[in-house]
Amino acid sequence: MPFELLSLSLSLIPLLKKPCAKIAARDPDLAKQVRRAGSSVPLNVSEARRRVGRDRSHLFGVALGSAAEVSTALEVAVGWGILEPSEIAEPLAVLDRIRAMAWRAARR
Repeated sequence: MPFELLSLSLSLIPLLKKPCAKIAARDPDLAKQVRRAGSSVPLNVSEARRRVGRDRSHLFGVALGSAAEVSTALEVAVGWGILEPSEIAEPLAVLDRIRAMAWRAARR
């Protein structure tokens, strides 16, 4: 499962490019948060799969938190009228899967 989780996490990055560019034009700080949290997901998954014990669970948990942060940031951008709901549907679907997989991995 963690390898699939890494592939899925990496597939998120290209899905965030257009929304992030639109956000950056109106709210550069929010765009930075999306980029940082979006990058944090695969980086922490990658590190976690090479660790054992509590470190491993903790890093999967960090990836889970970062995925939740990206989801919320996208929803915030919709709330501010920067993005339309249709523009975030695909990234949110991928983030949903990432969160489910990271949650399971963190509980192992």
